[in-house]
Amino acid sequence: MVAVQVRDVPEQVRLTLVAEAERRGESLQVFLLDVLEREAANARNREILRTQKPIRPRGNGALDVGEIIRQGRDAQDRKNLAASR
Repeated sequence: MVAVQVRDVPEQVRLTLVAEAERRGESLQVFLLDVLEREAANARNREILRTQKPIRPRGNGALDVGEIIRQGRDAQDRKNLAASR
């Protein structure tokens, strides 16, 4: 793993993060790693959502869940294919 260093963190921010880590029974290191991992996962999710076409309801007004899933998988496949080239 690589190390990440953040400079010039305001003292109040540091104290808040330490308090939250303690509340969760974690070290600051473990807590911050969890925050970074969640943010990275959220960024991937936002990218997937950004690339999706708007979904129009079917004739009866119901959404086709299977189609939504297929569109999401197709978009991810296209992205993975482009990244592998």
